[in-house]
Amino acid sequence: MNLSYWEIKTWFTKVDFTIVGSGIVGLTSALWLKNRFPKSNILILEKGVLPQGASTKNAGFACFGSLSEIIDDLQSHSEQDVLSLVKKRVDGLSLLRETLGDTSINYKELGGYELFPKENEELFNTCTEQQNNINKLLNPVFKDDVFSFKENSFNFKNIKSEYSFNKFEGQINTGKMMSELLKKVLSLGVKIINSCVVESFSEDLNTVKIKTNHIEFQTSKLLIATNGFASRLIDEAVKPARAQVLITKPIKDLHIKGTFHLDRGYYYFRNIDNRILFGGGRHLDFKTEETEEFNETERIQNSLETILKETILPDTDFEIDHRWSGIMGVGKQKNAIVKQLGNNVYCGVRLGGMGIAIGSIVGKELADLIE
Repeated sequence: MNLSYWEIKTWFTKVDFTIVGSGIVGLTSALWLKNRFPKSNILILEKGVLPQGASTKNAGFACFGSLSEIIDDLQSHSEQDVLSLVKKRVDGLSLLRETLGDTSINYKELGGYELFPKENEELFNTCTEQQNNINKLLNPVFKDDVFSFKENSFNFKNIKSEYSFNKFEGQINTGKMMSELLKKVLSLGVKIINSCVVESFSEDLNTVKIKTNHIEFQTSKLLIATNGFASRLIDEAVKPARAQVLITKPIKDLHIKGTFHLDRGYYYFRNIDNRILFGGGRHLDFKTEETEEFNETERIQNSLETILKETILPDTDFEIDHRWSGIMGVGKQKNAIVKQLGNNVYCGVRLGGMGIAIGSIVGKELADLIE
């Protein structure tokens, strides 16, 4: 790109903080940096026309983990670690709602449900047996029982007659959330450049040199908030994980309200604008879904449609309106990576599919690393 003198002086000169990624983490870190350093010059670089990755492509679940997910986490994490994970998600959701307001993001606490496939007797029994233990574990955070069991009042088919219910779970409008975050950040004078890919960076004692597909420039501090795409720039234990999603056309008299988890959370669906938004299925082909490509696969899309037809909407005619995919950042551990990487380089990545829940608090922690 042949940039003018004015463009170079206005956007790429005397940059205090450069943030890579304009998702939840990147935008929130910019808000907190402006709060701490009001006169700072902050530049956000985004490789997409809109925020890429998962921030504008997720299902809009304001959740902190289903009953089976938490039980599963206890197989690889200590009780204290799991409690800390859940608390961070709860605190993150509170920070998001406090920052943007419930009305502006269409927050609705309709409750969350976990459905158990009829043939998976072992999973259902494990969850019913462990429910009281999990409620006891989470009591320090919620001061109340989180999980109970309810009858299948939504008339789903091919599932157990009871499902787990979580009264604290909610849903948001992802598009409105990101629009409000962008509005807040831009109102503070933060600059955002879209379709700008960071190809590499190098640093010395006081500055970081950034090479993009358009220009090379220097910044005092570099913050990497690219989550699933982090491995392009840094060597940390995070890899991409694609999540495929579809949404139906409006359904007359849709009776399903809430957020729903199925098969240990690998499938998830919700109501939105009289439609069903349904995603997941990456456990059907983990290796293929470990990708940065925004595509859909026949295998997973067919699985989503089959479950829609046979389980979620068995007696209802529906049509698919749209399909898409998002890229998450995952790893063997579920805690996010928020750390200083060099003299003036920092990162906040690996949100583990919990971007809505922890994105705000990871963004704040990332900004707080700056001294």
